[in-house]
Amino acid sequence: MASASLKSAGKYLYPRETSRHAATILGFPSKVSIAPAYYESACTDIANLAAAISAHEPVRLYTRPEDVLKANSMVGQAVTKYPGDSSNVSVIPFLTNHLWVRDTGPVYVHGVDEYARKQRFAINFRFSEWGRKDDIGDHDRAADGLEWPVMESEQLQENTTFAQRVIESDVSPSPVTTVESKLCLEGGALVVDGEGTLLATESSILNENRNPNLSRAEIEDELRRVLGVEKIIWFPGKKDLDVTDVHADAEVNFIRPGVIVLSRPHSSAPQEWITVYKQIREILEQSVDAKGRHFEIHTVNEPNPRCLGELFYEEPATNYVNFYFVNGGLILPQFGDSQRDQEALDLFERLCPDRVVRPVHVTGLPLAGGVIHCATQPILATEV
Repeated sequence: MASASLKSAGKYLYPRETSRHAATILGFPSKVSIAPAYYESACTDIANLAAAISAHEPVRLYTRPEDVLKANSMVGQAVTKYPGDSSNVSVIPFLTNHLWVRDTGPVYVHGVDEYARKQRFAINFRFSEWGRKDDIGDHDRAADGLEWPVMESEQLQENTTFAQRVIESDVSPSPVTTVESKLCLEGGALVVDGEGTLLATESSILNENRNPNLSRAEIEDELRRVLGVEKIIWFPGKKDLDVTDVHADAEVNFIRPGVIVLSRPHSSAPQEWITVYKQIREILEQSVDAKGRHFEIHTVNEPNPRCLGELFYEEPATNYVNFYFVNGGLILPQFGDSQRDQEALDLFERLCPDRVVRPVHVTGLPLAGGVIHCATQPILATEV
């Protein structure tokens, strides 16, 4: 069934992370999207996330048709470890590859105009392999030195069209209207407080590999239109430091407006990542949000990455700030460093006393370059 008519005008609001969800989107990884060394553990991580999230809200797990049986079986096993409701998990046959649905999937937003309040909207930001679609063979897929699969043009096209195909298939409780944007970016590049403030890195958005023909002013105007933001706080980031060009959601996140958690790299991390952290902290300390508030900043120490076992490279994604809010809860990554995992759990329980903080151990995701926020995409509940 086709989606509702396309919208290229109008204004929208990307609400705070704690907004109520109708469901969560997950993606089961295809074998052509991830290094073989990480594939099975990444599948396990996604199944565990589906189980944990299903205790709070419905889960739509998009899965290649040939992997549906495997996904169903793994979710069934996962609910014995992370108690949930397996009937709340819909495994959906779909032509998909990347598990990183925060980046490949549609970004659901609310309409601002009175007539649009009860309608459903989602932005198609036209995923382009993190700006590398046209020269994917010239870039390392990861810094780990492993042999990663090279996707053919057919799989790359599946990735590019994933967001729009999800929108077209999402007709419950009503069809979704596509918000077309001239911007090319990924959901992981956007950290918002829902009250007018956007945190973002220049390296991931003001980048010639995504938006070569747009000025900073044009990009900022479009971000204001489609996200409803009033103030954009830019961090430098660093191009090519990772495949995302440093997404903001790997470094910082909002607990609520005015309250931020910031990830401090482990002492063994490459100096470039420590520099990124210091730049973000300095900018936040000198900034106020869209409402004029100074930020309350809570630093979260990253674990020793060697807790993940044998490492092929120095910088797996081991940041607790890449958590995910669900209805009534918060899904928090755990990596196997008992001290740091407990410190993070204690902090988030203290910061979110009204939520159930559910720790979920991950291995394949951080080794492949992301954590929980990167692998989830919320479907917003309709405003009432």
